[in-house]
Amino acid sequence: MNQPQIAAAEQASDEAAPRTLAELAYMRLRRHIIEGHYPPGAKLRVEHLKDDYGVGAGTLREALTRLVSDALVIAEGQRGFRVTPVSLQDLADLTRLRIHIEVDALRQSVRGGDAQWERRVREAFERLSAYEQPISLARLPAWEACNRVFHEQLISAAATPWTYHVLRILSQHGERYRRLAVGLENSARDVHHEHQEIFDAAMRRADARAALALEAHISTTLTLLQQLPVERSPLAGR
Repeated sequence: MNQPQIAAAEQASDEAAPRTLAELAYMRLRRHIIEGHYPPGAKLRVEHLKDDYGVGAGTLREALTRLVSDALVIAEGQRGFRVTPVSLQDLADLTRLRIHIEVDALRQSVRGGDAQWERRVREAFERLSAYEQPISLARLPAWEACNRVFHEQLISAAATPWTYHVLRILSQHGERYRRLAVGLENSARDVHHEHQEIFDAAMRRADARAALALEAHISTTLTLLQQLPVERSPLAGR
């Protein structure tokens, strides 16, 4: 990928332009939660956040309510809001559900995808590859955007709008765990090699092999965190 293409991909990783103040606050707060600016379990005090985001209390509550629907925030009645906690059990649940949905959609796409599907997958893989040899923290947001596109194009010959909707929610939560484990993952795994195996199998129309490679890829963050000693785990005490 050349520099203009990389710049375009980085620009495409930004959120779409918001239409209202509440939408802007929602998108910014969602990104800050996913990136860990507000740690899991942290209190989200409307009286403080409204000044940080430059909106009124009502607008901020509207944004927080949308984040409750995304399961990124918990509403505690009269006690306000807090960031949804993280745990190994939660990650195990997310991983199991994502595998169940995404692997089946991949197998169907590999079996039924046409030449246009192959072109979309190839282009998405080439864009993604520019960011993960190796992945750098500075480009992590752009990598996440390219990673999401690659996974969505892999299943695009079979996925329904509901498939994308559910997987995007799971992806948001998965990103929280990837960021918590990013130091561990960068030293212990070769993400590009994992994606290469999925891509190669999909292009060969080897649906069973592609499914196995995707399942192993999705499971790796959970496996690494489960194997880590408690004293070194980013989930310790959560």
